Amino acid sequence: MTDENNKIRVLLVDDHPLVLDGIRSRLEDDPEIMIVGEAGNGEEALQIATERKPDIVLMDINMPVLNGIEAAGKFAELLPDIRLLMLTMHDSREYITKVLKAGAKGYILKDVSSSEMLIAIKAVYQGKTYYSSGVTDILVNESSKKEVPLTDREKTILQLLAEGNSNKHVARELDISVRTVETHRRNIKRKLEVKTSAGLVKYAIENGIVEL
Repeated sequence: MTDENNKIRVLLVDDHPLVLDGIRSRLEDDPEIMIVGEAGNGEEALQIATERKPDIVLMDINMPVLNGIEAAGKFAELLPDIRLLMLTMHDSREYITKVLKAGAKGYILKDVSSSEMLIAIKAVYQGKTYYSSGVTDILVNESSKKEVPLTDREKTILQLLAEGNSNKHVARELDISVRTVETHRRNIKRKLEVKTSAGLVKYAIENGIVEL
């Protein structure tokens, strides 16, 4: 039997009790894991982590009071020795990028198997980074995309359009004609190889031109 002093101390953080129950049941039988607490939001997680000093915080992103991205930044500032592993349903690049920039050491999706979840925890505990296969695919695909050379004016127009403004509003805002806005819009779509307004919004969000 593994001595408790040698076990990986894990804090579980999710605002859904049923999810916490499910995660706990997947981890508690492993002789190398010891669950030292559970929290329902990032603020509570920080309080518990300060008291119980877990090695790993397994944390969701969407939570009340203090979400996972905000909490990751706080952990990096206040408790830098604790390693964060995000467990979430979000597989979009903007979430992945924000969490990793905030200091998380791993990112796995909630549909991973119990064995992969354990592998991820142990990898992060050993100082490695770990991304589930779906996350790795997203990062690889995005990094392989060529950078689209939008001009500063095109980026400004894209930002305004992605924020939901009409062509007329953009024209008034920039003191240009509606026809000029329409021309820029066509050129931006051509450069980005998108055909819809939704495609423009998606690109603007994923590339930090507008904030979520």
